[in-house]
Amino acid sequence: MILQGKRILLGVTGGIAAYKAADLASKLVQAGAQVDVILTAAATAFVTPLTFESLTHRAVHTDVLAMATVGEKREIAHIMLAKAADLFVVAPVTAQTLAKLALGLADDLLGATALSCPAPLLLAPAMESHMWEHPATQEHVRILRDRGATFVGPAMGRLASGALGVGRMAEPLDILEMARAVLGRSGPLARRRVVITAGGTLEPLDPVRVLTNRSSGKMGVALAQAARDAGAAVILVHAPLAVPVPQGIEVIAVRSAVEMHDAVFSVLGNTDVLIGAAAVADFRPADAAVQKIKKGETQELLVRLVRNPDILAEVSAYRQERDRPRVVVGFAAETEDLLKNAQAKMATKHLDMIVANDVTQVGSGFGADDNRVILLHKDGKQEMLPLLPKMEVAERVVAQVGEMLGKI
Repeated sequence: MILQGKRILLGVTGGIAAYKAADLASKLVQAGAQVDVILTAAATAFVTPLTFESLTHRAVHTDVLAMATVGEKREIAHIMLAKAADLFVVAPVTAQTLAKLALGLADDLLGATALSCPAPLLLAPAMESHMWEHPATQEHVRILRDRGATFVGPAMGRLASGALGVGRMAEPLDILEMARAVLGRSGPLARRRVVITAGGTLEPLDPVRVLTNRSSGKMGVALAQAARDAGAAVILVHAPLAVPVPQGIEVIAVRSAVEMHDAVFSVLGNTDVLIGAAAVADFRPADAAVQKIKKGETQELLVRLVRNPDILAEVSAYRQERDRPRVVVGFAAETEDLLKNAQAKMATKHLDMIVANDVTQVGSGFGADDNRVILLHKDGKQEMLPLLPKMEVAERVVAQVGEMLGKI
């Protein structure tokens, strides 16, 4: 929702990656943004103004001396575009444009608008590896970063020359995610640190087999996105995931419950919020085999299990000693007695809120894109949500977290 109604200024410069900018413009519009496009003269050799006009349903700007109409008022185009923007994205950014932006040159519409624009600047470079690695380019990057610009990419991949190297423009979805992150910096969780756990842990039986569960990690990743969009510095401690982790989120990858426990406590000291969305195994094999277990003639295999550490319970004890984290949210994935089991878990682990869902429901819970949950608060308040996309569930949970922090 963070892009809904936002004015995004998209600058497109002259490189083969300019074709990706059309996809980015489309995705921004689909996310609810109003997109104004500036094409440099070199960019029009790769893509046409009509392409972007068709995608954004708005005029495309190319002339630094042009005037634009705002309501009944005529105004210089670069002044009008700069004042209206909530975010200025340049994708792709060539080495030439990077140098112009660093030096403050205003010899074209993009440069003049950049000098006039108070909005945050997001840059997605695209160029040959040697150009990107050149000391002059890296100095321009340093200058722009020092001024507050955010970079996404470049990525490793196949370049226009046919070579493999760093210099490929970030994918439109990655740029979109970073745009959300930049726009959210002044949100309700600004200057807050949020740790989120996600995914289903893997408990080794032997070097080949593991005991695990059906968690995809989608809910935890959605929570990380929502917290990032609200301005938080987010650390995602995750077991294997079925979905990629978005831009702008710090990641600690783990596999087992013990590894997740250790990772969580390694970052807990300055944490404001912990959201335990991972499906952490309660038990693990007592003695994992060093070699692959062979079936042989055996008709059954007996495995002795031992308890894993209870992360949320230990966080509760840690919290009582150090007053951190300020807010702790848990999840209860149940197959029966949903409310009873969730309330018991909230009480025994001293949670501020628990998100309860019945994982036996079709189209909800593990592996699904949607979730039907009940939000239970320690003061007894309950909120039953309808079946919603996990991203919308995450935004509602994060909004509740923001309210709780505001009362502390």
